[in-house]
Amino acid sequence: MLDKNGIAKRIAKEVKDGYYVNLGIGIPTLVANFVRDDISVEFQSENGVLGMGPFPYEGDEDADVINAGKQTITTLPGASFFDSATSFSMIRGQHVDLTILGAMEVAENGDIANWKIPGKMVKGMGGAMDLVSSAEHIIVAMMHTNRAGESKLLKACSLPLTGVKCVKKIVTNLAVLEVGPEGFILLERAPRVSVDEIKAATEGNLIINGQVPEMKVD
Repeated sequence: MLDKNGIAKRIAKEVKDGYYVNLGIGIPTLVANFVRDDISVEFQSENGVLGMGPFPYEGDEDADVINAGKQTITTLPGASFFDSATSFSMIRGQHVDLTILGAMEVAENGDIANWKIPGKMVKGMGGAMDLVSSAEHIIVAMMHTNRAGESKLLKACSLPLTGVKCVKKIVTNLAVLEVGPEGFILLERAPRVSVDEIKAATEGNLIINGQVPEMKVD
């Protein structure tokens, strides 16, 4: 079973040389810490940053340099800052190659709910709705179940949707899954996690084709 850093490490393997990548709030922000040193990647944040690096070491934080989740960040040589209008023009113009988001629920058809729980206060939609409607490649990083042990990979989302039929791949603490025409296709299982455990934690239709390899995160 993976922790949050393990999920981020596995997703970092999906990041290719030359990609422009948007990292959502939560687990996705950790991905920048694990991208290979031998590739060039530009991380974009919708608050107006292009060229984000890993999180700063304690004591090196600059309160004026933050991501969309108001976390302090570092920037790489050549990084640039701009207004949100320009940032969203990049997103809506489909100049971002890969979007990595957290989620509260994902449906077997690729629907995603990640912005609101009815009855609870939220600060706003943020950039998620623009990102899911514009990006061709969307990976979700999340825990497989909620705090009550209930599956977050569902037949249909129960929470207000952020986007419809847009998620392509999901990496959880238990597995790597792809969204196919008939449901969640199990690609890899986390270390020391069995296929039966993944079945028990998945409400949506789970498709298993032959032997499922254990994922490599190192």
